[in-house]
Amino acid sequence: MTEEHLDRMVRDADPYRPDVIGHLDGAKQTLLEEIMSEPTLDRVVEPPQPRPQAGRGMVRRFAGALTAAAVLTGVLAVSTMLREHPDDREAAPTGTASAGTPIVYSPVAMKAAEENPRLLIDQSGWKVTTVYGFAKQQGTIAFSNGGRRLEMNWYPAGQYDGYHADRLNVSAPEPVKVDSWPGDLFRYSADDFAVMLRPRDGVFVELRAGGGWTRDEFDRVLAHVVRVDVRTWLAALPAEIVTPARVDEAAAKVLADVPLPPSFDAAALDDVGTNDSYQFGAEVTSRVGCAWIAEWLRAKRAGDDAALQRASDALRSSHKWRVLHQMNDEGDWPKVFWEIADKVAAGHPPADYAPGLGCD
Repeated sequence: MTEEHLDRMVRDADPYRPDVIGHLDGAKQTLLEEIMSEPTLDRVVEPPQPRPQAGRGMVRRFAGALTAAAVLTGVLAVSTMLREHPDDREAAPTGTASAGTPIVYSPVAMKAAEENPRLLIDQSGWKVTTVYGFAKQQGTIAFSNGGRRLEMNWYPAGQYDGYHADRLNVSAPEPVKVDSWPGDLFRYSADDFAVMLRPRDGVFVELRAGGGWTRDEFDRVLAHVVRVDVRTWLAALPAEIVTPARVDEAAAKVLADVPLPPSFDAAALDDVGTNDSYQFGAEVTSRVGCAWIAEWLRAKRAGDDAALQRASDALRSSHKWRVLHQMNDEGDWPKVFWEIADKVAAGHPPADYAPGLGCD
């Protein structure tokens, strides 16, 4: 995960602020308990979540949920499209690629886009740097422009009251609007701001500046945040993003040198949503790893030595999987995967491997 995301999660459930502990809602209390627990592994990671940046280590031990989203290079160039397709305007499920080739979006991609807030920054220079969670009730899309970063996190509407109550311990709220969507601005410090938008269509959104901003700079960028139609939002995603329409091709590349467990169904990967390449790699290898561990446990119970050896060999072979080596410089997911896989292959499966790999 990024340093900014770690800071945000710690602020959400800060175990070191006694004035906040009594105000945590269920979600943050769960996170607090996870942070304060003592897991078996040094790093236990459940996709999909943000990843540590290259060169930055984990500073706390988490039981449960933390992986990875890769930094992408696609520049967000949507100013013209935003003017052509105003907020929530009904649009046909097609777009136009840069070369003029029509893009047909799958029903799955359209449905996922319809169910998220679809916020973009209508200003040149901003690019998408993180995408994950579009198959779930919460997730993140983050934008960067030079040294500036704006992260948009959304959560189920039912969690709004708890989060809002927690933010009241940060500062007094200041009413603001983002593209006519009302919300409250909170100040973590003189250069660190967040805006929590009120629930809408089953979700609420929090926009986080991440520090290093002046209030004027933050206000100017907020003025360029717009809510767009489905086609515009999908067209704004860089080509590197793995949308549902690109899952088959992307999965084939990830699995090219990966031994598949018995009855593994690559077609079932169409439910992972829209993710950047790092997060997609974590999703796919998670499912492969979980299936091989399930096979190892089955073989162990059944006394099937041949199947047990195959599962052990497959898990050991993960040290050679190309996708994990491609991901290794960008985050800790490969290290977590290898740590768990090695323990299972050695005959010592960790008791909490399931949350570590995100197994169902």
